[in-house]
Amino acid sequence: MQRRILGVLVAAFLGAGTLTAAASTASAAPVVPAAPAAPAAPAPPKVAVDFTGIVALSNCSGSLVRTPTAADSDPALVLTNGHCYEGGEPAPGQVITDQPSRRSFSLLDPSGQRSLGTLRASAMLYATMTDTDVALYRLNRSYASIRRTYNTPALELSLQHPTAGTDLRVVSGYWRRIYSCGLDGFAHRLREDQWTWNDSLRYTPECDVIGGTSGSPVIDAASGKVIGANNTINENGGQCTLNNPCEVDEAGNVTVHPHIGYAQETYMLAACIAAGSVIDFSRPGCLVPRG
Repeated sequence: MQRRILGVLVAAFLGAGTLTAAASTASAAPVVPAAPAAPAAPAPPKVAVDFTGIVALSNCSGSLVRTPTAADSDPALVLTNGHCYEGGEPAPGQVITDQPSRRSFSLLDPSGQRSLGTLRASAMLYATMTDTDVALYRLNRSYASIRRTYNTPALELSLQHPTAGTDLRVVSGYWRRIYSCGLDGFAHRLREDQWTWNDSLRYTPECDVIGGTSGSPVIDAASGKVIGANNTINENGGQCTLNNPCEVDEAGNVTVHPHIGYAQETYMLAACIAAGSVIDFSRPGCLVPRG
């Protein structure tokens, strides 16, 4: 938990092989060329991931997000980490919901070089560090209003469990930096100090995130959808201590991956978001802890 502020194209056709003719006592049979193989289906193009929809907090990073079914008239939402909550880190077992908030967020331009303006929350809808590490704010403006003013759309939250091997982008509004790496796999339990998180995303080493990147959206580079919220890295090889998370498997075995970063999945929170940008724990697929 980062608390410090801180190619080559393959040939599309198979070779036809060596053509042969069957001899007969009278004359050679005609040779029929083999039909060329159908071209391989091209890989889907990757989305150009930049700072569109990215926000900076006073101590963390975050993103302007929406569900696939959100209406343009719905109040906009901002996603970050639970440990970035302005009221302090939620205790183990604590779930905070529907609290008034005036938290401000600096909305970045696509290059990340300047702020387009300040967005402001009207409520902190959900925050916890139990099983996951997420916080969701409702803003005092709609998606349509923000797009009219800043020409900035929200990032879409995926409703699907991520897949190992996915090409990732971790976009930090605080540091105005984009990390590129792969989804190495999943930690059954990720333990850091007094907190435990389930089914966490584990990065390949290239995403060497630092303090201030907490809350950055983890974006699937192929779809452009948000699949997680960046939240920690094992800084110096410590075991299960603050800033040094460890993995615990189903049998209780503990593993440490020094200098490897992690994120929390967001599909189970996205499923909880109902029309009007409210949290409805009864919705199918809503799997976050309840208050």
